[in-house]
Amino acid sequence: MRISVLGGGPAGLYFAVLAKQLNPAHEITVWERNAPDDTFGFGVVFSDETLGGIEHADAVVHEAMSREFARWDDIDVHYRGTVTTSGGHGFAAMSRNRLLAILQQRCRDLDVDVRFSTPAPDAAGLAAEYDLVVAADGVNSAARTRFAGAFGPSVETRQCRYLWLGTDLVFDAFKFHVLETPHGIMQIHGYPYGRDGSTFIVELHEQVWQRAFAPIAASGLGPGESDEKSIELIRELCADVLEGHRILANNSKWGTFGTVRCERWVHGNVVLLGDAAHTAHFSIGSGTKLAMEDALALAACLHEQPNVPEALAAYEEERRPVVASTQRAAQASLEWFENLAQYTHQESAQFAFNLLTRSRRVTYDNLKLRDREFTAELDEWFAGSLGTTVAPPMFQPVRIGPLELANRVVVSPMDMYSAVDGVPGEFHLVHLGGKALGGAGLVMTEMICVSGQGRITPGCPGLYTAEQERAWQRIVDFVHRETPAKIGLQLGHSGRKGATKLMWEGMDDPLPEGGWEVCGPSPLPYSPKNQTPRELSIVELSEIREQFASATRAAARAGFDLLELHCAHGYLLSSFLSPLTNHRTDEYGGSPENRQRFPLEVFDAMRAAWPAQRPMTVRISATDWFPGGNDADEAVAIAQAFAEHGAAAIDVSTGQVVSEERPEFGRSYQTPYADRIRNEVGRRYGTAVIAVGAISSYDDVNSLILAGRADLCAIGRSHLYDPQWTLHAAAEQDYPVAWPLPWAAGKRKPQTGRTDGPQPRLDLVRTGGHQTAHARWRPESAR
Repeated sequence: MRISVLGGGPAGLYFAVLAKQLNPAHEITVWERNAPDDTFGFGVVFSDETLGGIEHADAVVHEAMSREFARWDDIDVHYRGTVTTSGGHGFAAMSRNRLLAILQQRCRDLDVDVRFSTPAPDAAGLAAEYDLVVAADGVNSAARTRFAGAFGPSVETRQCRYLWLGTDLVFDAFKFHVLETPHGIMQIHGYPYGRDGSTFIVELHEQVWQRAFAPIAASGLGPGESDEKSIELIRELCADVLEGHRILANNSKWGTFGTVRCERWVHGNVVLLGDAAHTAHFSIGSGTKLAMEDALALAACLHEQPNVPEALAAYEEERRPVVASTQRAAQASLEWFENLAQYTHQESAQFAFNLLTRSRRVTYDNLKLRDREFTAELDEWFAGSLGTTVAPPMFQPVRIGPLELANRVVVSPMDMYSAVDGVPGEFHLVHLGGKALGGAGLVMTEMICVSGQGRITPGCPGLYTAEQERAWQRIVDFVHRETPAKIGLQLGHSGRKGATKLMWEGMDDPLPEGGWEVCGPSPLPYSPKNQTPRELSIVELSEIREQFASATRAAARAGFDLLELHCAHGYLLSSFLSPLTNHRTDEYGGSPENRQRFPLEVFDAMRAAWPAQRPMTVRISATDWFPGGNDADEAVAIAQAFAEHGAAAIDVSTGQVVSEERPEFGRSYQTPYADRIRNEVGRRYGTAVIAVGAISSYDDVNSLILAGRADLCAIGRSHLYDPQWTLHAAAEQDYPVAWPLPWAAGKRKPQTGRTDGPQPRLDLVRTGGHQTAHARWRPESAR
């Protein structure tokens, strides 16, 4: 097979090495525009997992790399005059220049034709001449541009600038320095890559860059030139970090990181590799790692599959999920550093933990495996900050206004569609009573509707008749009598999303018969198949406001501990808040303040009807997941408005406002919105924040709480799978909590294997990372 490789960086060279090794008959030509000794950047980082793959694929390359590695276990977080160290991380790094030299030599040994200082011919011409064209030509890939219509590339840039530098100071760990400069917060990412130097990346928010460097930053720099004026200021600002050592430049210019994504990586016999196909922010050290893993996978697929089309299809199928996962983690990390200033109020221990867990790949349990002493100190700090005894973060008590909860687990509101004429029955008693017996601090009802017209489906419960009130009181009495849990009621009105089938009959599908007229702020249907809602008049708004107040009084008589107003998911009040669904031109539409007016009026009416000693909360959709809709900035403003009106907590969900939404699903994907609201609104107003959305493990809950991204976590589907989720989480962490006396015989302690009854296996979930350790590499002078 004749193969043309565009680009002689790590991705292209490593692919050429592996493909030639697997099949010496391949004729492989590598086109590289730079000279063999040209290089940009300083060090590259590898995980243990990647190194294992390299060792398995080509022991010669791995052995040569191993001789160059700087290894370390520790991450040091320098913040507000303190250094917090976390160990057991197991990194390896080396000079990018040395890596290229090793791969170049291996190409020569295998008779790969590498043409240096030779720009590649047009990709279309090569595709006609060669059996396979591998476009490993970097982030500015000419091949990707040439076939942009086929690959569907996009580049997302964000709000930070960075400058890639080096230093002759050899760090003894991965270093994060958070510097408070006269211009604003600046962060340093530093790590050793050999006996002579370290990578030294300066990153700062665009606003800080404009104040500090815009007036002096050089423009129009040519190839190989560095921004010396900016570097001189960095020397001054980082004098304490550098300890008298030099800063090294190598084509060092200010940049804004761009995350490259492509809809497809294959076009005919042309395939994208490494940065040409995808990029991931440098803060998780993934660029060269992903590129070489791509090369390994592509070479293997070519060797294993019968022809090029099947090999390329297999390569993309194998690598795309891995890359997508890495890009999600990198995006979370990128955004964390972008918003770093919102965390600088945190104490050193919490800040360090927050930084270490920023990508959501490293977690509380993961750090406990790596460095038990570090997490023990964190637990002690957290308990001390609360004036309590040491416990897993999720089992620390918390207050929502005057209401004290035994732990930070909330059973999330989940529609059951099982009421008859709005009356909750035996199912609801078992459902909610069982969840309360399961150990959660707070159990929430599903959305309870304020009128028959306000129901979502015929199976939705309400609180607008005496019979409904009595049925709810029976459930509340059971929870209070049999469990230590508190129980809250979520109150809402379906709006334009009403008169639909039960979920399992067709989610959001309109009823074929027996429906009712729906209403909304504007006559805009949820989807083409749904009813067009009647636009509510001012008189009707007053009537609905009184329906909420009447239901609130009934909830108080029924004995609920907490009341939540549902302003999310496209139901009536949510549709007032969103510009996508509210096109009114009166005082209830238009500006954000006008769109907030009716939901706030409803909240105020409920607050006046609700006992002062019991808290009220609000659930919001923090983003509409659609262009032109509400986003995180609007969510902060909405949360602040409710906090000013007395909301004791904001329950932060997202989406379901418009049927054409484009959500970005992933692990804990909604928590960044809760994080921002907690740090921008919650701290200021003393308002608790509840995080929701794909939070399924107690490890995630502990991580979110300890990092200060939320005060409580609402768990939904996991409680459907395991109603005793919280009790089991306590058992798996060997933390003593009170079980219902009739269930005490089933309580167990998995760490010791002790049990007072049957002991079914409950596996302890661990996420991310490897339990590997390496002796830290130090320069000769430090040994």
